[in-house]
Amino acid sequence: MNFQWNSIVPGCVTPEGVATLSCIPAIFRNILNAAIIFGGIISIFFIITSGIKFITAGADPKQVDAARDTLVYAIIGLIVVLTSFFILGLISQTVGVPCIQSFGFGNCK
Repeated sequence: MNFQWNSIVPGCVTPEGVATLSCIPAIFRNILNAAIIFGGIISIFFIITSGIKFITAGADPKQVDAARDTLVYAIIGLIVVLTSFFILGLISQTVGVPCIQSFGFGNCK
């Protein structure tokens, strides 16, 4: 497979195949995408786990409280992940760098 970084970020790789500092947005995009997907998957996993705990708790108040705590913390974590988009947009507007607003750095040049 011959992947061309220059198709994603122009000027990222020299003709000799050496990466330049222009590759940093592509690397940052990959890390950001992976972190957001990972956070979403973990949050959904804990929401499902807390639902199973609720179902299997029966009448035990300690298990119901543990399941409720798990659900609350999973929802808070999901809200934090979703709020990160707002914070990133706010920082982008403040410092005047519009390319970090778009998911995937579509207009970075």
